[in-house]
Amino acid sequence: MISSGRTGRGHAHLGGRGAGAAAAAVLALVALTAGCKAEPAGSASAAPSAPASSSPPETDTGASSTPSASAEPDTSASPSPKATPTKPPASSPAAPAAKVLMASGSQGKQVRELQARLRQIGHFDRTPTGYYGSVTVTAVQSFQGKRGLPRTGRTDTVTWQKLLGMTRTPTAAELTPPTTRPAAKPDKRCMTGRVICISKTSRSLSWMIDGKVVSTMDVRFGSQYTPTREGTFSVYWKSRHHVSSIYHTAMPYAMFFSGGQAVHYSSDFAARGYNGASHGCVNVRDEGKIAALFDQVRNGDKVVIYW
Repeated sequence: MISSGRTGRGHAHLGGRGAGAAAAAVLALVALTAGCKAEPAGSASAAPSAPASSSPPETDTGASSTPSASAEPDTSASPSPKATPTKPPASSPAAPAAKVLMASGSQGKQVRELQARLRQIGHFDRTPTGYYGSVTVTAVQSFQGKRGLPRTGRTDTVTWQKLLGMTRTPTAAELTPPTTRPAAKPDKRCMTGRVICISKTSRSLSWMIDGKVVSTMDVRFGSQYTPTREGTFSVYWKSRHHVSSIYHTAMPYAMFFSGGQAVHYSSDFAARGYNGASHGCVNVRDEGKIAALFDQVRNGDKVVIYW
């Protein structure tokens, strides 16, 4: 009975220890599982999920010594200067446009010089006329093309300066080649009064007053299809700046004597000589001489055309 009592106390003692140990084990288990439980945000008892780092976060570029490549610059620390608008480079001033000095329809001493200079270097194969017609346009285009200039056919300042640099000043004979065709013996009808005496044989005109020759000049006549009339006529109309209403060509210093036929200056005759023909008029190629004749002739003066 005594051993049963010890055993009972022993069991009771062991039972008490076992109960304490079990309680302690339960408490330890509760404490261990409490660290993995999610806590509400801002809870004072919540434990940090990771130890504090001594390095600053990447987004705080103001304190970071090596900012992340993707981080934006901290503009509050050192504001970037305002971009200064750059001015476009100043362009050099454009070269002045070439000024046209002579073109189709021009006439005068400078045109004559142009033609003489072009003839010196093989671009104009006619006698200078002082009139800027289609032949001169073609000659200028030829010169411009050879020199790499725009082939306008107009003589501008660039073309003129280039030509001056390649040629010399024309002589008087180059500017106005003399006409040496001898005048024919006057017809007897030319021996009295004021007469324009014209010989088809010698192709010459003599301005005569009372049987004396005042001046002579070369002339050209119409072709076989448009012949110049022969006979005795009189000047009935003078037109200094006449233009043909049929052919629309210039007929300067025209002195009409028979219908539409007249004595007048011809730039074509001056340029081509006897290679061409008129449409029936009497062409004169020396502009100076025909201009002087025009000033002296009066309406009613006689015109005699003969072989």
